[in-house]
This record gives sequence, C-alpha cells and structure tokens, in this order.
Amino acid sequence: MSITMRTTKKHKRRSDWLVALIFLSPLLVIYAVYYLYSIVFLGQTSVQRIGISLLRPVQVGFDNFALLFTDPVFGRAILNNLMYAGISISVALTVGFFIAVTLSTGVRARKLFYLVFLLPALMPLSLVATIFGSMLQERFGVLNETLRAVGLGSLAQSWLTTPGLAFAAVALIFCYLIGLPIMYYTADLSALPTSSLEAALLDGAGTFRIMREIIYPMMKSTHITVVLALLLGSFRALEQVLFSTDGGPGSTTEIVGTYLYSYTNSGGKTIGFAAAASTIVLVIALVISLVQLYFTRSRKDEQ
Repeated sequence: MSITMRTTKKHKRRSDWLVALIFLSPLLVIYAVYYLYSIVFLGQTSVQRIGISLLRPVQVGFDNFALLFTDPVFGRAILNNLMYAGISISVALTVGFFIAVTLSTGVRARKLFYLVFLLPALMPLSLVATIFGSMLQERFGVLNETLRAVGLGSLAQSWLTTPGLAFAAVALIFCYLIGLPIMYYTADLSALPTSSLEAALLDGAGTFRIMREIIYPMMKSTHITVVLALLLGSFRALEQVLFSTDGGPGSTTEIVGTYLYSYTNSGGKTIGFAAAASTIVLVIALVISLVQLYFTRSRKDEQ
C-alpha cells in the first residue's frame, strides 16, 4: 500500500510539474528572447568598437573595459551611486522607520499621511525630478522667488549649478522617495509578536525606548531588505539626475545611468564602450540581487 501511495504521489508531482511548465512556457520563451539574447548581445558588443547603427563592428577585445577602469568620470559615477544609496538608506532606516511605526499606532488621518508619503514613490520619477529641478532654478525657481518675496533674497542660490548644492539637491530627491521603505516596514510591523511590546509597556518603558530597544532590533530582516532594495535601486536610477541636473555641474552628480545615457546618445562609435559599462553595472546589480535572494531565503527559513 505504501509503495502504491508513493508511486501515486510521484506521478502527481510529475503531472503538476508538466502543467506548471505548460503555463510557464510563454513566459520562458519571452525571457529567452528578450533577456538572454540581450545579455549575449551586450557581451558581444562590449568587446567591439561600434556605432548606433551596429554596422561594421571592430573587435577591440577588452580595450573598452580598460578605458572604463581608467576613466575618472565612471569611477565618480559609481561612487555617486553608492553615496546616494548610503544617504537614502540612512534616511530610510531612521526617518522611514519612525514614520512607519508612528502611522501603525493608529494616529488620526493616517490614510492621508500614507498617501502623502507613498504618492511620490508611485509617481513617474521623471515628473518628480522635473518638478524639483524647476523649483530649484536660479531664476524664477519657486524656492529662490519665495526667499526674495519674504526679504531673504541674499539666501537665494544657484542650487543646480553649484557642485555641493547640486549634489545635495539630487540626494534630497533620492530621500524624497521614501515611500517604498515605509511600505516594507508597515507590512512587517503587523507581523511582530505583541507579547514583548506588552511586557515592555507593563514595565513602564516609554514609546521611544520601545521603538529603539525592542521594535528596531526585531526588524533586522526588514532593515536588510530595505538596504539591499535601495542599494539595487540606486544602480537603476536615471530620471532623478537626468531631469534635474543632467549629471552636472561637471560630473558632480553623475551616476551610472546618466553616464550610460550620455555615451549611448553621443553619436560616435561609443556603443561598445557603453555596453562594457553596462556589463560592469549588470554584474554589480547581479551580486546585490544574489545577496538579497540569500537573505530573503534565510528569512523564510527562520520563519
């Protein structure tokens, strides 16, 4: 009887696998065509000197990669990505966490506050960056015009053309998109065990102490998710910089997205060079994704 049952289960698993394969086959075909082909094409193009027409490629080996590693602008772009990611992660782990916990306590009009914080993350990033850029224009920008209107015209600045101010402006855009970390924290706060919180309240612990010493350590896995998500997202960023400072002044706010965009649209035989840079960014993103997958799987095993 047990042998028959095992055989039946084996056949059932096999049939379920075949059914799943049938339903997934269209997606697998699309993946093979659009993703695998793109990766192969990227690898082939990265070792060529070729223009946007993709005609008459010249094999250059790893010269494109050698040029990249000696290009200070590319190094600055990667460093800026990491710095913007670090700033947004710091804000998410502190301000984002505080907002999520505060809203989860049932404050009045919390739905309105959720809308205020989540709406920027749901809007097109190009629109958010364009609005920020127009607000910070030296002439006719809302910020400078407001300062002049209230008699503080001496504080008006060239926000987007002064290196330090431009970098801070772009960092502010990254931090403004705080809705995603808030969603992560809000979702996981509902799954926290209430016994520890109740015990802390009975012991007379204050709100901030409970938040700092109990809730924050209990959400370690959520912190890791937020860190990796924002780090990976920084290497996919483009609109935040392109529609606000366009990487300027100079290369102060350059990120890998605008770096690739500029070489792709330069008009010369720079497609192979851009493909080499894209390959390096793809490898970085893949490593981050693998780390994220590892921690996600570890989190499921703990649960």
